[in-house]
Amino acid sequence: MRMNTDTGRWQLGFTMSLTTAVLWGFLPIALKVALTGMDVYTITWWRFAVSMLTLGAFLAWRGQLPRLRGAGRGAWLLLGIALVMLLGNDLLYLTALDHTTPSVAQVVIQLAPLLLLLGGVVVFRERFVPRQWLGFIVLGIGQLLFFNNRLPELARPTQGLGLGVALMIVAAIAWAIYGLAQKRLLTVFTLRQVLWMLYVGASVALLPTAAPMAVLNLNGLQLSMLAFCCANTVIAYGAFGEALHYWDVSRVSAVLATAPLFTIASMWLVDRLGWELLTPEGLNAWSIVGALAVVGGSMTCALARRTAKP
Repeated sequence: MRMNTDTGRWQLGFTMSLTTAVLWGFLPIALKVALTGMDVYTITWWRFAVSMLTLGAFLAWRGQLPRLRGAGRGAWLLLGIALVMLLGNDLLYLTALDHTTPSVAQVVIQLAPLLLLLGGVVVFRERFVPRQWLGFIVLGIGQLLFFNNRLPELARPTQGLGLGVALMIVAAIAWAIYGLAQKRLLTVFTLRQVLWMLYVGASVALLPTAAPMAVLNLNGLQLSMLAFCCANTVIAYGAFGEALHYWDVSRVSAVLATAPLFTIASMWLVDRLGWELLTPEGLNAWSIVGALAVVGGSMTCALARRTAKP
């Protein structure tokens, strides 16, 4: 797929990609604040329910609601797998975030797109070229540098930071499986249709464990952060879809890899302004170098994909 060189097209693709990266970079901070007043199931339910209503209204207005009759058992099976994995990813991500910090969450979750690439090698027989292996190695080194002063904590995967990182890795695996299932579903439905069906399924599945009325007990800050998280799900995925429409997948992925930098910068700004929203992360210089290496490794893997032939 070649980049669209029409006037304004690639610029729009870049803008939409950057919008998604910024929103995803801010998301763990907002989620961390929301977690102080609401449990993981309720937060996740609100995000999916708002997305279901918003995207459903848009599809209905466009006359593009999915037609399930004749989809076939294979599509239903893939939809079920995607739903379970998406729920697993979101719930594990939030649970892990409760044991870690926003920057840690964003750095570790960078494993997800790389696991998706590896899954593509196995499932779709895509090639993983040498430059991608180099990017994978750089990302691994970056992860070690990022945790340079907290490596002993990672050796205890049943508590604290170690538990949070372990759960985040499982969340990344779940997201990669979800991505593979979604890729197959796109041969039957559009991206928006797939997302809407998943939002509907997730909202129904989470309702027995969620407490929607707990929103009435939130203070102003918690409520605003929850609202941002809900809007983030709709806007970020919408911008992501538009970015893919106007720009190469590899370039979009490379821009999205910068999300951890926005998280780290935002956490630094919150700390400098003295807002005391969250506990300072205490990152040192090697941690910053490690984060840059993680981003660089992710971008290398994404951009190298352009040279890989099926």
